[in-house]
Amino acid sequence: MSHQEAGLSMMRRSSAGSHDHLPWAALLALSASGFLAIFTETIPAGLLPELASGLGISESAAGQMVTTYAMGSVVAAIPLVAITRTVSRRKVLLMAVGALGAFNLVTAVAPWFPAILAARFAAGTAAALVWGVLTGYTRGLVPANLQGRALAVTGLGQPIALAGGVPLGSFAASVMAWQWVFVTISIIAAGLVAWIVAVVPDVPGTALRRRTPLMQVVRLPGVRVVLGVTACWILAHNMLYTYAAPLLGQTELRLDVGLAVFGVTSMAGISLVGVVIDRALRLTTLTCIATMGVATAGWLAPQSGVAITVVLVTAWGLSFGGAPVLLQTALADRAGVHTDAAQSVFVTVFNLAVAGGGFVGGLILSAAGPVGIATSSAGLCVVAVMAVSIARWAFPPGRRHDGDSPVGTAECSAHCD
Repeated sequence: MSHQEAGLSMMRRSSAGSHDHLPWAALLALSASGFLAIFTETIPAGLLPELASGLGISESAAGQMVTTYAMGSVVAAIPLVAITRTVSRRKVLLMAVGALGAFNLVTAVAPWFPAILAARFAAGTAAALVWGVLTGYTRGLVPANLQGRALAVTGLGQPIALAGGVPLGSFAASVMAWQWVFVTISIIAAGLVAWIVAVVPDVPGTALRRRTPLMQVVRLPGVRVVLGVTACWILAHNMLYTYAAPLLGQTELRLDVGLAVFGVTSMAGISLVGVVIDRALRLTTLTCIATMGVATAGWLAPQSGVAITVVLVTAWGLSFGGAPVLLQTALADRAGVHTDAAQSVFVTVFNLAVAGGGFVGGLILSAAGPVGIATSSAGLCVVAVMAVSIARWAFPPGRRHDGDSPVGTAECSAHCD
């Protein structure tokens, strides 16, 4: 056993305490880091009128603050994670969270709009580093039999931020100037830095001898399948989420109510996934994707009443809430000691699928209307279900265990030297 493996083993024993105990304080701090990254991304959407008025620009131009943030994540995920792979995980996370705080402060005080966009792009690169380190860090804090459940706890920050970011931004704009909203986020980031220092144990980075070329990591058995399923599932969801207004416009359910139902049920979904993920990763993944596909197909009947529409949105939220956790767990199991490198590709694919939901979905909406969105999303779910069903090596059945990864300790030299 190498020095790094011994350190990881000791860290897991000391932080987890027992085989059935989660280090809640540490995991919630990691979850808050994910919340901060998503909340920073979505908050401008709740401030569009105030941003447009205060900066003397159109609301569509103000919306580019979200776009540039996402592009920063896409561009930076792979190189930043590669550069920081040998650095301790806590140090990397502290740098990323600190950078989010700093660039939010720059956004608040920048004197002109191009500087604000540059700060938003830089903040997006910091967010990419948060997501790039979070999965491997979480798994390094707990024994193998609790890794899926731990990721579910860490992942709670994402649906909370997605559900609450826009309405909270709108509320904040009613009680303070938009600049103070970003100052407040910076203060929260500083508090989170202190929280991480106080309660999150450190985990070492990847040993230099294990720095494997990224394409070799992507070619590990099952990794490309998981990334392909990620692209299909996230694209299917984001077409629905981005164009929820025209979809719900066909029904009697108000948009704000529908999105609130989705937000609440997605949080319930990730909680349910956390209960079963370590016992049945494959079955849970199949069930969730298939359920979302069936719910999506329900949009093909546009005259559904409120009750049926609520059921469809509930099924959508429950089935998608745990998607990132399921996908990240499957990917980390396949990548083994190369989890952070694989996660950097995951972040890139995920963000491209998010952007694709708006772009591709817009083309489909223009050509075929809301029914085209529903049909395409359901079709992508079918493709994802088929991939998971066929590729048993990517989503193995049964319980997760220490030997899940094809790049475990005994086999590392074959892939890493």
